[in-house]
This record gives sequence, structure tokens and C-alpha cells, in this order.
Amino acid sequence: MPSMHAPLVALSCLLASVRAEVTIYGLTGQTTLAHLGPGSSSAPLSTTTSFATTPGPPQYTGLAAYNPVYMVPPAIPSPAPANQFSIGVPSDAQLLPGLSVKQRGSFFGFSIEMSVANQLIGTSSTNLHVPFLNFMSIIAEKAGEVHVRVGGNTQDTAYMVDSLPDGKFLDKNREDASNPTGTPIIAITPDLLFMLANVSSLVNIKWYLGIPFNDTNWRFQIAEKSEAILGDNLLGLQAANEPDLYARHGHRPENWGPEDFFEEFSAMTQAYSSDSQVPVKNNLIAPSVSSSGWTPEQVWDTGFVEAYSDYLQALAVEHYPSDNCAVIYPDPNNPPKNPLELLPQYLSHKSGQQLVAPYLNSTALAQQWGKPFMMFETNTASCGGFPGISDTFTSALWGVDYALQMAYSNFTTALFHFGGQNVSYNPFTAAPTNESAIHQWTTGPIFYSSIFLAEALGKTNASQVKDMLINDGNELTPGYAIYENGQFARMALINYMTDPSGANDYTATIYVGGDGFGEPNAAPASVKVKYLRAPSTSEKDNITWAGQTLGGRFMADGRWQGEESVLTIQCDQANNACQIKVPAPGAALVFFSDAAQAAAADGPIETFSTSIITKSKNTVTIDPSVLATSNGESGKDRLHRGGTSYGAESSGMAAYVAPGIAALISVLAGTAMFIRAS
Repeated sequence: MPSMHAPLVALSCLLASVRAEVTIYGLTGQTTLAHLGPGSSSAPLSTTTSFATTPGPPQYTGLAAYNPVYMVPPAIPSPAPANQFSIGVPSDAQLLPGLSVKQRGSFFGFSIEMSVANQLIGTSSTNLHVPFLNFMSIIAEKAGEVHVRVGGNTQDTAYMVDSLPDGKFLDKNREDASNPTGTPIIAITPDLLFMLANVSSLVNIKWYLGIPFNDTNWRFQIAEKSEAILGDNLLGLQAANEPDLYARHGHRPENWGPEDFFEEFSAMTQAYSSDSQVPVKNNLIAPSVSSSGWTPEQVWDTGFVEAYSDYLQALAVEHYPSDNCAVIYPDPNNPPKNPLELLPQYLSHKSGQQLVAPYLNSTALAQQWGKPFMMFETNTASCGGFPGISDTFTSALWGVDYALQMAYSNFTTALFHFGGQNVSYNPFTAAPTNESAIHQWTTGPIFYSSIFLAEALGKTNASQVKDMLINDGNELTPGYAIYENGQFARMALINYMTDPSGANDYTATIYVGGDGFGEPNAAPASVKVKYLRAPSTSEKDNITWAGQTLGGRFMADGRWQGEESVLTIQCDQANNACQIKVPAPGAALVFFSDAAQAAAADGPIETFSTSIITKSKNTVTIDPSVLATSNGESGKDRLHRGGTSYGAESSGMAAYVAPGIAALISVLAGTAMFIRAS
């Protein structure tokens, strides 16, 4: 490994919370007042907000990541699901048929559109974003490591250059973009890869990268440089992103199909094998079809895996349950979807079951072929998600259920996608750079799903999952048993209903072992429980995991706020029963085995902070003499940085920092910060 630039980190300042309110409409007409989040106005300062004056979906014209749209949770069905029921589980995994393959704690990972790497990860190899490091540290501590993909639509036309003006590592050309989704053509420098390597030196993150597949003049510079710079921290290289959509987007002839893809992949692998600067030849990930054009079987039927097995590290697909594309890209064949009508679908166990069903044949075939099977990109809906769904507690519960359903169905990885500030589904979002002097980052509810999954699967990389179809398979009260090293370890319980009265909280009585399984009674004396909670499935800010929160909109830096609360619940060993209450709404992770209960106690999580912040409002202060002798940049030299491939926001800016220095002053949105390597 060559020497890397010393990693340095930057962090926006703290802010105070202010609530604003507005009357909007929901499923049943006019609803209660909905808070719009922190800040002195109802939306980011550079945007406007407008709402319908008649019943129907509210209209919001600001940045989607901070939208104030609130929708009334679905009513409790009549009759309501039973709120008292029992679950029997054996203590020995061999007595429970249908368990998944062994899963890693890093199962739930992240996908970052290559064009927004500078918004989320850092602005250079020596200037890393502190909140990103902190958010990732949470998952790394619980799962052992984090898997992150940098790619997406923008990878297919990406090309590498030695340098860019003003020291940038990424530049976008929108004028040349031919994709109807507005995907820019991007140029990157090796400093992007040095940045990823420096992140990995601080947090145990391993990376997937995308390489271009837009023409037969194959460009492998990303592969060459990433192998040299990232080394063992490079997990694999995705070749082709959603090739089944190439023809639809005008990148291939109209009749271009799976056989044509097979032939192009052949040409690519021949060139790949001949490239002496790519030392590893078996780390490609494909075919990454979206299933909107071709089914995976259409690719398998070409003999794809048999032909290219020596090059394939893993098989992958990409899939979203719905799309919000018509709002951004009007299409008479794809009319706009009404989030109010879609909301109940995300509050149902059927959602995950239906999403994985088309892939069960492929996950079985992958096991025969000895290949991991990955969901390489997913989230609540493509083209940025749905306001009022993707950015609420609905998505947190849905994300837990969907991810566990994928794990149970023998996917081996699931990567949830990030865009820029103009999408609703981000696991977390940087503050708009014209407001970063007064606002912090925003935690997306689905990030809590990743924490839940990391703890549910643990660090042993030997966890197996079973959908228990509890409560007679009721779609509003799903539950999963999780075994570790062959023994019952944890149970995940979800309650999709919203009922502040408590009448639809449910109590599951869990029996471990016993005569029903030909085992001795095995209920422990007590269990530990962590709850994922919010007042409503429509809540955006007040979300807690084990009593702690990462902060609502504009209030997060990736560090926990509040005191952790891990409940100890006594079991009735005489009757072999442990009773677990699950709030409406909420999810409970119950730790049964001794090893699981020991792991439930969080160890110290390494976090990162800037050394000194000079803005006096909401910050600490610094001796001006320190600034006088620093090597910071002037705010007048700020550079624009843009957004995601879908609805990107380009009002931001970035700061370049010269490599190889030990400390610096970084000027981001008017806030000077003295930064020192952690």
C-alpha cells in the first residue's frame, strides 16, 4: 500500500431547535398541525414551501431532504390484530427448518451515488466530514465493519483524470448528460480513492466501486487505481449498473437485450484480463439488473454465470418497491403516484415478502453456483423516495422488516442508497452548504434500521434468520428469530400500528425449547431488550433507539444524544416463558443467549470532532492568534458542489485542502475550523 495523505476531519457547528407549524392534509382530510423541523423558517433558508388548500397531497417546493410533509398513519383495522399471542422457538437451530444462510453483521450497508461523494464523505483526502465518520462508527462498532458502495448511475460514464482545477477530486458535466434521469458525466481524480482509504484508516469501512460500462472503449483506471490505493479495503467492482435500462435511457439500441449484454460483458472481461495493472481478476459484481426491464432469469439463461464465473465475485440485482420519477421526469406511461395511497403498503409485512419473492429462485441458484447474492441498491422508492414515507418512522420499521426478509431469503448484502439534498430517503444528509454555519446534518429514519440490523446480526458473521410468521402471520406484527453459531440468540419483533392509547401495543410470550421441540425448557432467567420507538409512524424527528437519539433534522453530528436504556425483563422459567411488550408503533430486539446479552452492552464508540471552531454562535471559541498563523482558505474561494443523479442540488460548495499537511483551517459556509487528525 502506498502512503496515504494524513486524514483530517471537519464538522459543522451546533444549532438550536425551533419549531414551526402549518396545517396540511392527510388520508382523512385536514389533519393536526405538523411540525416542520428546526430552523428559523419552515424550510431551508433558500427554499419556499406551499401547500394545497384543498384535501389532497401537500405541495412542497423546497429541498426534499427537509420536507415538512406529514401524513396521518393508517387507522387500526377492525378487527385489530391480537395483542396477546405466543411464539415457540427451539434453542437448537437444527430443529428449525428454513433458516437462512449464515449472515454477516455488515449485511445492511450503504450505496452512495458517486456524484455526491464530496457531499457525504469529504471534500478531499485530507478533509473528511466528521458526521459521516461518526455515523459509520456506530455501525462499525456494532457489526464489526461497514460495507459502502460508491457508484450508481454516474459510474457508467465516469472517467479518471490526474487532476482537476482548484484541487477538486470530482467534477460534473450536466450539458453532456444524455440520460433522461439527468445523470451527469463525471470526472474524478485519484484523490477520491485516497479519501476512501483515509476513511478506512479511521473507521472499518470496506468499499465497492463502480467502473464504466458506457461503451466498448473500456476504461479501467478506476479499477487500476482502487486496487493500488485501497488494497484489502476494496471489496469488489461493479461492472454495469442496471443494464436492463440502458436501451430505455437511450444508451443502447432499442432492441438491445440480455444476449447483447452477454456479448459486451465478454468483450469487457477479455480487456479486463489483459490489463496488467489490475492484479485481481475475480472481483467483478454483476449483472445488477433492476428487474424493470429484464428478470435475473433472462440473464442466467444466457449462460452468464457459467461463462464469467472466474471473474465474478458476487451476483447482484437492484430493486426499489416503487418510484417517484414522474414528479421529476414527466412520462405519460408512468403517471405520478399518490403517497397517501401508497403509505399502508410500507406498513405491512407483505411489502418485504413481495419484494423478495421474484428473487428466491436466484438466491437458490447463487448458492448452487457458490456466489454471494446482493441487493446492490435499494430504498423506499427510486427517484428520491416519497415525502411523508421515506423520511418518517414508517421507513425505519419498513427498513428493519425488509432487510430481515432479505437476510431470511438468502440475500447476503443489502445496500440502501443515498442521494443528495433533493431526495427524501437518505440515511443521513449533510446540511445545505449555504446554511452549514447554523445547521447540522439530518438523520434519516432508515439509518436506525441499519443500527437495528447490525445489532440483530452481531459480529460473529454466523447469524441465521427465520421469519416466524408470528400472530398467525398477521401483516402488522411480524417477527424474526435469529440464531448465532447454531443457537437461538435474538428475536426481532415489529409493530406497524400507531395507537398512542396503548390499546394496540402487543405482548408476545416467547417459549424457548420445551417438549414441542423435544428439548429441555431453555428460557433464560431474564432477557435484555432494546426498543426502536417513535410517537407515530409519521414522525420525522423524535425517534429513539434504546432511549437515545441521533437528533432530528438539522440537529445531528453522528453522535448519540441522551442516555442509553437497555431493559432487563425477567422470564418465568417455571413456565419457560418470556413476555415481551412491543409498542404501537415500534420494534423490539430481544437478546436471549448469554453471548447476545453480553454483546447488547455497547462498548465505547469512537467518534470524531474538530479541535476548534471559531464561530462564536452555538460553538466554542478560539484564540485569534491561532487563526492568524493557520493555513486556511478564504471563503471567497469556495467552489460549488452538486447533488445526486436524481434531482441534484448544485447550490453547495466544496473546499480543497492541499495534501500531506498535518493541520489546517477549513472554511465551510463561513465557519472556520481548526482540524487535527484524530
